[in-house]
Parts: sequence; structure tokens; C-alpha cells
Amino acid sequence: MNITSWRVFAASATLVVGLGAVPSVGAESRTDLLVKSPSDTYQAIELLNTIRIERERPAGYRRTLFKHWLDVDGDGCDAREQVLKRDATGLPQVDPFKCFVVEADWVSPYDGKKTSDRTEVDIDHVVALKEAWDSGAWGWTESQRTAYANDTSDPRSLLAVSSSSNRSKSDKDPSNWLPPLRSYWCIYVSNWISVKARWNLSMDESEWGRLKNLLEGQCAGTTVRGFSAAPGGVTVVTTTQAPQTSVAPTTTRAVTATTISTTTTISTATTIATSTTRAVTATTATSGASGSATTTVAGQPNVRPGSFCAPEGAVGTYNGLAYVCSKTDVNGNAYSGNRARWRRQT
Repeated sequence: MNITSWRVFAASATLVVGLGAVPSVGAESRTDLLVKSPSDTYQAIELLNTIRIERERPAGYRRTLFKHWLDVDGDGCDAREQVLKRDATGLPQVDPFKCFVVEADWVSPYDGKKTSDRTEVDIDHVVALKEAWDSGAWGWTESQRTAYANDTSDPRSLLAVSSSSNRSKSDKDPSNWLPPLRSYWCIYVSNWISVKARWNLSMDESEWGRLKNLLEGQCAGTTVRGFSAAPGGVTVVTTTQAPQTSVAPTTTRAVTATTISTTTTISTATTIATSTTRAVTATTATSGASGSATTTVAGQPNVRPGSFCAPEGAVGTYNGLAYVCSKTDVNGNAYSGNRARWRRQT
């Protein structure tokens, strides 16, 4: 498969618009990563640093929104049978009618359990359907959700695992669940990050922080393979900050649109705008544990939505939107620990 290279961008200095109407709310500035080929390898922590951090949006999820176990690639096998066949140890016996796996042996990578009974094998969405919804799939089209639910184009998306481990995991992210088999943790972390990056899904702070701790601890040095474009069509819009040698009164940013097509060919669209100029003034913002940025845009702090802040009542901006340092969310519900966070100003 021949594909041209594309960039997976970090946030703050960049804007990433994902599948459909996925919003772009990012974390602090990080280094860009150029993903060239599925056969290349990268440091997992570098790929993690490209993923935007934002609060989840769980409202509205229904499993029926993700039509799954379909034959979306037209090879005669539905996604479940295809993964059962692919992940079998040895040569499986397959009925050519609907590609039904009649007999095979499996070893679950999550817990090491062995079975020859297909009814004891679940096909796990590594990033569960609800987790995907909460992290950005709420803005996808139906065809994009179907492509995700049946994605056999990358073996890290779906895995044949023991039913017990799959049900224990449910829709939890790595901050709440890791495989019982500790020797598989680093592979699991690598797979999780690759799926989130490939499908332009966000992470919440606890999820991102747990992965970072693992990659700086027992999983230090873990690598991740590159990936092809996700099926279903992805639009990525980036703003790349021009290089600077010193803080100038203005910062000019060029804006470029890139489209990843369903045939995994990436074409560069016409430039949306040649530049966007923002006034930048050096300042110091009181930020608490997670912090806001140390520059101001139009005289107000440039903040990170959802992070801790002080003092209560302070006002900041993110992507041109107003945020307030508050101890309650937009519905008046107090944040845990009675601590103040940056939230949208109403």
C-alpha cells in the first residue's frame, strides 16, 4: 500500500479537527510527529504527546450506533470471523460459507487463557465503542462509526480475547483497567495509543497521565508501529507556528488543510488562510497543579480547558472562546475536592 506521509500534530500551537464534527481542545504544546509508513516504528511516548487532552462527552451513547460484525471490506468474512481466523494459533478450520470458523485454538493475550471453544472468545474493541464515543466518535457519521466498529485494516483495533477478560475490561480506559497479564501491559499501552492517534480520538487527563507514567516507568522505551489512514475518511486541519528566535509583538501562523481519503491516499487541499496574526504578550498566569499557558491572547490568559486553576473567577481564553476559573461545572455541580477548574464561560 503506497501512501504519502502526513503529520499527527500536538495541540496548542496546532488545531486538529477530527472525524466529522470532533472538536479540537488540546493540551500544552508538544512536538510534532511525522508518521511516514505503517512499517516504521516510533517511540510510543512521542505518539502519546500528539494526542489532545479534553474532558469526555458521554451523553447520547448507544451501542446500536456502532453497527458491528459486518463485512465492510468485502472479503466474504464479517469482522468477528475475520479476527477469530486471524488470531487463531495454528491453522483454523474454516467453513467457506460466510467464512465461519468451525474449529481453532486461541490464546488470550490479556490473561493467557487457552481455549478451543469459540463461544469463550470475545472480539475486543481495544478502545471500546463507548470510550471512542466519549472521546470524539459522538461527532462521527454513521459510516465512520461502522468503519471503526469493524476495523480489521489494523490488527491493533480488534483482538480475540477471553470472554472473562473482555467483560472485566468493559469500556474502561487504562487509568481504570490493564490486562491481568502484566507482561502484556506495554503492548496494550502501545496498541491503545496507536488506535487513539489513528482515529483522532482524545484522552482525558487521568487516562493520558496513567499512560505517560507507564511509558516513563516499566514501559520506558516502548515503540509503536506507524499506521495507514483510518477507513471512513479523516480531515485534519493544522496550524503550524512559524519559527521564532525571540518573543515578538506578534506571532504569525500559517493554516493548511489536509484530507485523508478512504483509499488511504492523502491529498493536500488549498490553503485555507495564508496567515493568522495574534497579539502575544508575555505574562505569568497562576495555574495550580495542571496550569494554564504563560502567554496572553488579547490580554487574557491562554488556558487549558479542564485543568486546575486559581484564583476562582479568573477569566481566560482557548481558541478564541472565553473560559472562567470555577469550582462548579456549567450545570452548577461542584468539582471533586472543591477545586477550581477552567470551564467554558456561560
